[in-house]
Amino acid sequence: MPRPLGELEDAVMTRVWQWNRPVTVREVLEDLQQERSIAYTTVMTVMDNLHQKGWVRREAEGRAYRYTAVSTRPAYSAALMNEAWSTSDNPAAALVAFFGMMSTEQREALRAAIRIVQHDDPEDTGTAASGAAPAEPAEPEGDSAAPRPEPGR
Repeated sequence: MPRPLGELEDAVMTRVWQWNRPVTVREVLEDLQQERSIAYTTVMTVMDNLHQKGWVRREAEGRAYRYTAVSTRPAYSAALMNEAWSTSDNPAAALVAFFGMMSTEQREALRAAIRIVQHDDPEDTGTAASGAAPAEPAEPEGDSAAPRPEPGR
């Protein structure tokens, strides 16, 4: 997975993902200028960097390029979560801490995602096959924004 996007890279990619069509530097520039003062050459450099890093593909159109996202925002977010989780020395504890930080809405989204994945997996004989809802992560005690310590530490 490529390294996480920088702040300006993320601002550019957000537009590319939201518009879901080939975009020009000029279009991105004009939208970014509604929030900040930024030069055409800066946006052009960022989009060229995103192309070099494999985030966007581009096709020439006259003297300019049209850029298209190579992947989706959800796939990018999933890759970031997977990278963070897989580098933990205790992945189970990292997941428990992560679940403990989730809001009620996020936990419901997690349950829905698990149901979808289990429904799509004919080999899975877990909760989806029995019709039972997946187990809910335990409610954190105290401040839900504070990470829980890893067990044994």
